[in-house]
Amino acid sequence: MKQSRIFTRTILATAVALTSQQAFAAGFQLNAQSATGLGRAFAGDAVIADNASVMARNPAAMALFDKTEFSVGVNAISTDISVSDVTYYSPTSPTGTAVENASNGGTTPVPNIYIVHPINEKFAVGAGIYTNFGTSNEFSDDWGSNTGVLIPDHPLGVVAVPGADAFGGVTNVSSMNLALAASYRINEQWSIGGGLDVIYGSGELKRTSSVTVVSAGDPTTPIGSQELDLLDVDASGVGIGFNLGTVFELDQNNRFGFAYHYSPTIEASGDVNFGGTAQGDLVLPLPSMAEFSGYHRINETDFAVHYSVQWIGWSAFDKLSATDGDFEKEYAWQDGWHYAIGGTYYINKNWEARLGYMYDTSAQDQITSISVPDSDRQWFSAGASYHISDNNSIDFGITYLVGHDVKVTDYLTEEVYVTATTRADAWLYGVQYSHRF
Repeated sequence: MKQSRIFTRTILATAVALTSQQAFAAGFQLNAQSATGLGRAFAGDAVIADNASVMARNPAAMALFDKTEFSVGVNAISTDISVSDVTYYSPTSPTGTAVENASNGGTTPVPNIYIVHPINEKFAVGAGIYTNFGTSNEFSDDWGSNTGVLIPDHPLGVVAVPGADAFGGVTNVSSMNLALAASYRINEQWSIGGGLDVIYGSGELKRTSSVTVVSAGDPTTPIGSQELDLLDVDASGVGIGFNLGTVFELDQNNRFGFAYHYSPTIEASGDVNFGGTAQGDLVLPLPSMAEFSGYHRINETDFAVHYSVQWIGWSAFDKLSATDGDFEKEYAWQDGWHYAIGGTYYINKNWEARLGYMYDTSAQDQITSISVPDSDRQWFSAGASYHISDNNSIDFGITYLVGHDVKVTDYLTEEVYVTATTRADAWLYGVQYSHRF
């Protein structure tokens, strides 16, 4: 009965794609909290505090404000995902079938809004709406179709072997953080902060496979075609996280920041169907993050250097499972790191220019997928600020994100898999307005 179980096991295995799609950073992390940070590859973002968006990276940095500040902006992410050299293997295609290349991409807007309000010289509070996680990836409807087969009169029963299109499909995952935070200045050098993150996550996932119908008596002659409904998910959920941070000011030109963000496990409820069978809620573990940043304005010059090291706890994403049914899929990602360095040139009263570079390590380890164009990445960033007046400014940022070719073997079962080369590059653009009251 081994063949007859292929269909059921395939349905369950494809669920992993719900959260494994990505094109913007390792895993499905989104670095898009501000246009200001984008323009310096987010180097120093846990301590620079040049506008209210800093509360998304380190709540303690709100202690650096002496006036109420408001920021609103949007980052646009334009992705280019390629899947090439694809070969499909199955019990009916043991030597492999070549599948056409796929080129996916699109542009996604990611908005953000923040406000920071100093209550007095010691306390400040803030609120923000932004996102840390999200992605979108869609294969064309006909990609990889008719590579699988269905044998309705097989001696073992109806045997369905999904084709290469079962590895593609439609995936849209998004999240939104509602952050509430407070900071306290202990003395002239030390400040601390903390807050809550209410994280709303939603996902849409569809997996089908158009297969050729053949007879067990004559498997080489097609007698029709049929579409298999493998997976149909439209689910959402809410989780509560928290963040803690501190800032140390050596003097007015040199300071350091450290922040920790705890991310919860979200249970996404709604329509979660695998092969027409409801599976309850989908359990999605999100990674926690820690970041250290430094900022140094060189004495008697108009230039500053800044840097960050960020740890992302992707090892928490060990598996996906459902609260009902028998679905459980190992994924076993590894922890990731960001290393960023940048510089800011304060040109004059009205203009600032900035540059940045980030090296971003992959979340994938031993298990790979064509739906995960994941690799170590490099960020090349530039940006500028224009101060319209003492209390009003506009920030611009642009980043070119460069991935690497990755050789992938993606399994649905031990007998049904594809090999391919994946790559993901992206352009990120941002604009932001800030006002001081």
